[in-house]
Amino acid sequence: MTFLHTIIYGIVEGITEFLPISSTGHLILASKLLKITQTDFVKSFEIAIQLGAICSVVFLYWRRLFVDRAVLKRLIVAFVPTAIIGFIFYKIIKSIFLGSEKITLWALLVGGLFLIIFELVYKEKESAIEDMAGMTYKQAFFIGVCQSIAVVPGVSRAAATIIGGLMAGMKRKTIVEFSFLLAVPTMLAATGFDILKSAGNFNLSEFGYLASGFIVSFIVAIIAIKFLLSFIKSHTFITFGFYRIIIAIIFFWLAI
Repeated sequence: MTFLHTIIYGIVEGITEFLPISSTGHLILASKLLKITQTDFVKSFEIAIQLGAICSVVFLYWRRLFVDRAVLKRLIVAFVPTAIIGFIFYKIIKSIFLGSEKITLWALLVGGLFLIIFELVYKEKESAIEDMAGMTYKQAFFIGVCQSIAVVPGVSRAAATIIGGLMAGMKRKTIVEFSFLLAVPTMLAATGFDILKSAGNFNLSEFGYLASGFIVSFIVAIIAIKFLLSFIKSHTFITFGFYRIIIAIIFFWLAI
């Protein structure tokens, strides 16, 4: 891995973290295109680099995270299912899921189809929840359960939480912003746990790679967040569904 690779990774992460297309899946596919071997460090890098994108949420939504207690309580409830699943299956996720291109491609393909079908049948109710503080703890927990499915690379944490929120009766903009906020405890926990397990094996240059990837993903993610909030004002996620399918087919073809 070189510094150029970390910049590319940072751009990919920043663009894809909050879009319903799977940032982890794209990082795995990017490593294939760049011909980067899936070492333990690369797998840790693919997790840790997401911290830069997460910090962009803290930068933009710090008041919601640290001042609005009603929202904070619901974020904690939504975080619990993913924390439990991630802790229990950590070894499987890192040793099997993060190294499997086939799992990623199938998840992208099936997830894309599901996203298109869901959007075609979904109709937002007039009673949909407009304020994050207005959701029940039961709804928050359900969204967290949906998010936990995204431990499989290619599923997309953003897609899982957004669809879960729409199913739970939330307005599109509301669940998109809740998805942004839920990414903070989720990815902080995933990154912190992985670094705690692996940091002793990193050398100085590898920490430099992490820092450069962090900065790039932070800047690009701010742009991506603003784009998505503007996009959903007049669009559904069907476009992203087709994108996922096309990417999966292209990489299946390249594998053949």
